[in-house]
Amino acid sequence: MERWKGRVALVTGASVGIGAAVTRALVQHGMRVVGCARNVDKIEKLAAECQSAGYSGTLIPYKCDLSNEEEILSMFSAIKTLHKGVDVCINNAGLAHNEPLLSGKTEGWRNMIDVNVLALSICTREAYKSMKERNVDDGHIININSMGGHRVVASADEHFYCATKYAVTALTEGIRQELREANTHIRATCISPGIVETEFAFRHHNSDPEKAAAVYESMKCLKAEDVASAVTFVLSAPPHVQIGDVQMRPVEQVS
Repeated sequence: MERWKGRVALVTGASVGIGAAVTRALVQHGMRVVGCARNVDKIEKLAAECQSAGYSGTLIPYKCDLSNEEEILSMFSAIKTLHKGVDVCINNAGLAHNEPLLSGKTEGWRNMIDVNVLALSICTREAYKSMKERNVDDGHIININSMGGHRVVASADEHFYCATKYAVTALTEGIRQELREANTHIRATCISPGIVETEFAFRHHNSDPEKAAAVYESMKCLKAEDVASAVTFVLSAPPHVQIGDVQMRPVEQVS
């Protein structure tokens, strides 16, 4: 991680869970991290904690609704003005709604596509543009995916969510191919964890907290810090090494 000290990373969905853990890890390794979310109060608290801990990097909270392209573009413009640009883009933000394929509401489907697919694609495009403008040839785009992007779970509530994560799998491979065709050494990686014990299930099942709690009680889960470790592992790989997809699950988990 030594070569990333002082360089700029964007982490989307940085307020809680995986995003917060990744943000903390990158700041600890000396990076300047722009952490964005719709609500920045928790990111501001995390920034204060990182400073109190004496981490060598800095955390810059930024309020951004990733379902709004204008806000994303405004964020990248601000990063360019204040920090020159993005060297690492961690597309972490994602959400799920209980909207089955045969009875779900279009609004919920659209929101999942807007955040899980379109926002990721817009941030990737703008991050690449930022790197290209500054002749950054060793940047990295990391998409936080899901095991749901490799298999469809047997739950109607998850089917559309899985479809968006399958899209992330395909998009990451497409990005890798386009980067190769552009003759650049910028890399693209997908990190696909199984169930991670965060606030995700409680947001997903917001009308049924007992069901959300049961998700984490029913099996061994990963921690957000496990995914953060995977991110630093990927960033630490030699510049000529392409890590395409990291699939993560507890050793006790068989499916």
